Amino acid sequence: MLCALLAAGCTTTQAAPERDSGPTPLTAAGALGDFGDVDYCSLLNVPKVAPGAVAVPTFESCHATAGPRTILVGPLAFDSDPNIQPYDYAGPVPDGVAVQQSMFNDRSACTRAITFADGNRLDLSVTDDTGDQAARCEVADAAVGSALAAITAHRVGRLTFPDRSWGRVAPCALLDDHQLDAAAGPGSQPATGLSGHSCIRGKVSLKLTVETTPPDGPAEQLGGRDARVRLAEAFCVVDTTQPAPGLPGRRELAEISVVETAGMAGDGTCAAARTAAASILPRLPTP
Repeated sequence: MLCALLAAGCTTTQAAPERDSGPTPLTAAGALGDFGDVDYCSLLNVPKVAPGAVAVPTFESCHATAGPRTILVGPLAFDSDPNIQPYDYAGPVPDGVAVQQSMFNDRSACTRAITFADGNRLDLSVTDDTGDQAARCEVADAAVGSALAAITAHRVGRLTFPDRSWGRVAPCALLDDHQLDAAAGPGSQPATGLSGHSCIRGKVSLKLTVETTPPDGPAEQLGGRDARVRLAEAFCVVDTTQPAPGLPGRRELAEISVVETAGMAGDGTCAAARTAAASILPRLPTP
């Protein structure tokens, strides 16, 4: 009745139609889900891309070998890399995703990067000793296509970590210890990697994964475990392994490294690495 009397002042409101926002740019989390348990081997169609290859899932990559050729899918990275450049990838690419190439070490490796809308990237590389870069890059592009097909079809697999597996360990908790203050550097704080299976605290880093290359060099006792110490340019690295629960015949790997910021690593760097290992290794679970 009121509207009939005051028709000039009454209006009817309707909800505005929703605008079509178009495709949603694909982020790394949208593509892969939880970074901590991605089975990167589920992204590699081995029979098609690398017939006869043996594929081993680690905590943050897939390592596939066929004769002298190695295909590596992963890890995820979020840092910028000046070696990564655009190139003309011929396959379909989801919205917000770019496929790029790396010019690093291009005499023995062809490396591609799938960069998601949030800036995180998935590295894929093919290495061998043939000297045929075109053949390597053909396989690398096939690996990119395989990964993108698995992602868009929602076929990303998940890893499971049995009891006592180092895949269940939070590495930053092991670096947050006053015994590491000297080796890591004053005021340093732990910072976790994207996968959650690595951590850096100042000059000390810890990575937990599955071993893909047999250990080399003599063993010594550190933190109650058989360990190997080696120099790698600016780093001194301490490795130890245990049988991988749930992966018969494989071993899990704990890799502790200390970097020498003033040049090449030496005896002093390795003394710090041994000190760090003596603190970290006893706190790792045993099978």
